[in-house]
Amino acid sequence: MTTLNKGGNGFVPSVPLRIAVRGRGTDVMALLLTEDGLVRGDADVVFHGQSAHPNGAVLHGRAEDGTEWLEVGLPALEPDVARVLVVGSTDRGALRDVPGLAVEAYAPDGTPVAHYEVTDAAGETAMVLAELYRRAGGWKFRAVGQGWANGLEGLATDHGVHVAGAEPTPPQPFAATPPPAFAAPRAGGAPAPAFAPPPAPAPGFGPPPAAYGPPGATPAAPVPQQYPPAVTAPYGTSAPAPYGAPASYGTPVTAPYGTPVPAPAQPVPAAPPAPAASGQDEAWTYGPVFVPYVQTGRDNDVITVDGLPPGPVVVQLEVPDAGYTGLTVLTRRNKEGDNLVNSTEDHYVGRVLATVPSHGTLRLRLEAEGPWRVEVSPLASARRLTEQEGEFRGPDVLLHTGGVADMAIHYKGDDNLIVNVFELAGHDDHAALPDDDNVVNEIGKRRETVPLTEGPLIVQFEMADGPWRAHLKRVQPRTGPLFGDGTPANPWQAAGPDRTDRKGWFSRGR
Repeated sequence: MTTLNKGGNGFVPSVPLRIAVRGRGTDVMALLLTEDGLVRGDADVVFHGQSAHPNGAVLHGRAEDGTEWLEVGLPALEPDVARVLVVGSTDRGALRDVPGLAVEAYAPDGTPVAHYEVTDAAGETAMVLAELYRRAGGWKFRAVGQGWANGLEGLATDHGVHVAGAEPTPPQPFAATPPPAFAAPRAGGAPAPAFAPPPAPAPGFGPPPAAYGPPGATPAAPVPQQYPPAVTAPYGTSAPAPYGAPASYGTPVTAPYGTPVPAPAQPVPAAPPAPAASGQDEAWTYGPVFVPYVQTGRDNDVITVDGLPPGPVVVQLEVPDAGYTGLTVLTRRNKEGDNLVNSTEDHYVGRVLATVPSHGTLRLRLEAEGPWRVEVSPLASARRLTEQEGEFRGPDVLLHTGGVADMAIHYKGDDNLIVNVFELAGHDDHAALPDDDNVVNEIGKRRETVPLTEGPLIVQFEMADGPWRAHLKRVQPRTGPLFGDGTPANPWQAAGPDRTDRKGWFSRGR
């Protein structure tokens, strides 16, 4: 878990997150803002009196211990939503009087990914506690801690909310039975209480999506940095680019190699474009989700990552001053297994597929000259193929979740281009990959168009030295559920607009 001080920020997984605000007597509200810092209308305000956003992407709940919860489905947020503010307020004195005021964020499997304790609240009665905001194709969590002297009304008005003066809406009781979608946090803070959609949702609201990974899978423990001490640079300073950052994968990092990045676990997945135009669907549920592991070092080494759930993962490797670069999986008996990287590029950067064995320990033998950086992340972190052309460099792992489509490739390298496709529909073993289908095996610069079946697919660029581009063409609507087990294509997608009465949203009504 990343513990942040005021003003600190860090990447979080672009998956449905649970945001807990602890501190009895605190009312919580979510404001969905555009780039100009304003809501688009009253529907972009989610609180106890309006406990669900019309598209189901943000839900509000309250627990008996005083904790208030926000379910924020990051993949389901519309593209014009740039920020989600987590607002806290009180009508029982000032926020400095609230004991234990803190904000925590959890991944779907219960893994805590961010924590912020509000220690400098003063006489204000309303505060932006934290925010989720888009950055480099993913999402970041920032500890804000900014109060409003003129209270909740002033805070809301400053963000474009029209404050009504109608009678308060009584709060709905909090559900007592936990859904299967979320596990209790593994460490830190109080256990996450049950969360359910509002007792009487408007027609079309869907429940939160099922947890990532197979039922009963054990989430990975966050793996601490094991080598040099952490750098002291503040959050927000330059660090290795996260997954999803466009066209900057080959850019050398500004932090010195051989030291950990400021945040030991940088979650990564890219937030996809809106699905409407291409039929894309982002309810990716194949493989486990865990806090990514980052390690840096120099020269040849053996990398060991313990506590991972079994199944396919993405391994990103960057070696800025490479001569020869090799990366090989080691078996339990320390024998060499799958060869993942075999390159002579001067500056190697790439993402490759590896499979964590059943015992949960991934061991990699790295052959490299000079400094390097390795990141092990969930398969769900891989970039999505869309109709918008993406720029890439080196081997990569992409996901296709839409209908039948063609994939256009423009390869600018001089060596071998090898592309494999893994069809996941009907494949229920999340701890292993199905057999792949080799769709491209050519040498030198070329343009290639490859037909793709309906997703979900993993598209692996196994060999692709140098820069290349890819995008989808002629994407057809999906004809079935995203996964062969009958999982709905997008559990977050609402069938229609919310028609609930929004009068008096501003009143607390405790």
